[in-house]
Amino acid sequence: MATTEAVDVVMPQMGVSVSEGTITKWLKQVGEEIEADESLLEISTDKVDTEVPSPASGVVTQILVQEGETVDVGTKLAVIGGEAGAPAEAPAAEPEPAAAEEVAQPAETPAVEQAPAPEPVPAATTPAEAQENGKSFVSPVVARIASEHGVDVSSVPGTGRGGRVTKKDILAFVESGGAQQQQPHEQPAAAPEPAQAEAPAAPAPTKEPAPPPKPPAPAPVAAGETLPGETVEPITAMRRGIAEHMRRSLDTSAHVTSAIEVDFSRIVAVRDKLKQEYQAAYGVNPTYLAFVAKASVETLRDYPYVNAEMRGDSIVTRSFVNLGIAVELAEGKGLIVPVIRNAEGLNLLGLARAIAEIAAKARNKQLVPDDVQGGTFTITNPGGYGTFHGTPVISQPQSAILGTYALVKRPWVVEDELGQDVIAIRPLMNITLTYDHRLVDGALAGRFLRDLRERLEGWEGDGE
Repeated sequence: MATTEAVDVVMPQMGVSVSEGTITKWLKQVGEEIEADESLLEISTDKVDTEVPSPASGVVTQILVQEGETVDVGTKLAVIGGEAGAPAEAPAAEPEPAAAEEVAQPAETPAVEQAPAPEPVPAATTPAEAQENGKSFVSPVVARIASEHGVDVSSVPGTGRGGRVTKKDILAFVESGGAQQQQPHEQPAAAPEPAQAEAPAAPAPTKEPAPPPKPPAPAPVAAGETLPGETVEPITAMRRGIAEHMRRSLDTSAHVTSAIEVDFSRIVAVRDKLKQEYQAAYGVNPTYLAFVAKASVETLRDYPYVNAEMRGDSIVTRSFVNLGIAVELAEGKGLIVPVIRNAEGLNLLGLARAIAEIAAKARNKQLVPDDVQGGTFTITNPGGYGTFHGTPVISQPQSAILGTYALVKRPWVVEDELGQDVIAIRPLMNITLTYDHRLVDGALAGRFLRDLRERLEGWEGDGE
């Protein structure tokens, strides 16, 4: 039932560590009807992108924060129902009489308006004044053109903001012959040379001609200015958060990556056996990632430092594994790592189901910040796109991240039933472990990967 009273929509609290959010898209506009719990808008934080449901049914009467704006938690974003929209439109009509008065005043005192007519004079400033009107600040393109044609930029009339010389200005100046007109000024420097030959005792004149002024050093591209072929888009709150987190991780941890090859022959056979059963009974696909996750969680029990963190001057180890799974968002617009809590208590089916659920929530923008916090160990799976190796960045404050890569059939040396070495075709996967060398030594990482491989190659049963 539509509400007749005004209901405020505010920026929700998306986790204890989230203090603000950015409006990315309004799904309803003023005047449109909306049902309770229907998605009203999309917001982005440094943790997640998510949709905000409407708190009531009714008509959207006000939108107070526009797309792209970032506001604090608790800020009023919109109003559902009531008459809140009417007062907002009234002030827009009030300024009309004042505007009429402003139009009438210039008609009575035209002389006052015409007095500033000589203002165009500053555009013809001398080269010495170019520094003051902004011409000396030019883009790299303008500086390059000026250098190629020997043009002193300060002598070019600028039509840009503050008299700045634009690309159009410098090209027009060159095409009009302005560059050639500057050349005679450079020739007198060579004229004294014959006189110097006739009167060697008077070398002083050769020092008088100054070399042509060098073009100013290329300045950074001005804000809002783009080069041909460039497209500018604002950075999202999520992308800003990713950038800060990745940079902080590289500045914090001593990253080292070790890799190992794993024969997945037995995993392939077990998966083929379980796939039909799991999908028919539970609607779950037992992916290779689920097998790796299960084996990793079991191996972490023997290597607590790989599941630990450095906290100040202390090392914190755990008896549980909060497993993070890196998930790519739609169109490559972001990467998020939702967490499966207490993964050590799940069997293969439970992990396969949990991985599918958190991936779906991430792609459908249904995660909340608490879903991406508290991870102790992360797995990233770029192998789905065919990559065979990588060096992932550790998610702070964790001490390691596991990378899984493409499963590829390749020649492999194995022993036959007679104990002889033979070449066979095997499904192989590269698995990497990137670890913080401050806490995890190379030998420890190597043993972890060795034991992980043994669990995968010697897989027994269905992982129960």
